[in-house]
Amino acid sequence: MKFNQTLMAIACIATLTACEKENNDDASYLINTETSVVEWKGVASDHFHTGAFEVTGNLQTQSGIVSAGNFIIPISSIKNYDLPDPAKTELLNHLKSPDFFNVALHPNAEFKLKTAKALDKADTLTTAGYNYRITGDFSMIGQTHEISFPAKITITQDSLFTTAAFKINRLTWGMTSYNDPSKPLYLLPDVELKLNVKAAVVLKD
Repeated sequence: MKFNQTLMAIACIATLTACEKENNDDASYLINTETSVVEWKGVASDHFHTGAFEVTGNLQTQSGIVSAGNFIIPISSIKNYDLPDPAKTELLNHLKSPDFFNVALHPNAEFKLKTAKALDKADTLTTAGYNYRITGDFSMIGQTHEISFPAKITITQDSLFTTAAFKINRLTWGMTSYNDPSKPLYLLPDVELKLNVKAAVVLKD
């Protein structure tokens, strides 16, 4: 009996999930908005700023593997980590303006998962702790483009945890302000994002 239980535990790890009995659940998970966050880092030629957004949404699994998901990022939730007031407020108001997110017209950014491919153990990304390659459509300020990034996903009987770190090029979505290297303020095209999502099961088959 102990030998069979050990084999089952190894099988769960090999399929990148954790389980108590069998790793074949179809389930839906709701993102916990209190403990989930999308962190950002924007870099200029001589300085940078960091902060975070709230995130809501849901994820689904089939046979214990992530199969679908939808993340919504309310732009008005944007926070800054590194500046004191009133400079913090000035920066956040500028980021919400038409120069950047234009929150009055585009209140949300959204990511719709298309595929979540389990990485082979031989993939070099696994050495950094990643176990999935996530691909989906990311919508921001009225444009939608496909992005792909590695992620670490851990699934238990009642929870799902996702972490990832990657970059997007803001110019791709038409966010072109302060893009001239000859001007006093030049912002690099790439924005660093860190995803830390915790979700709880709400429905299981």
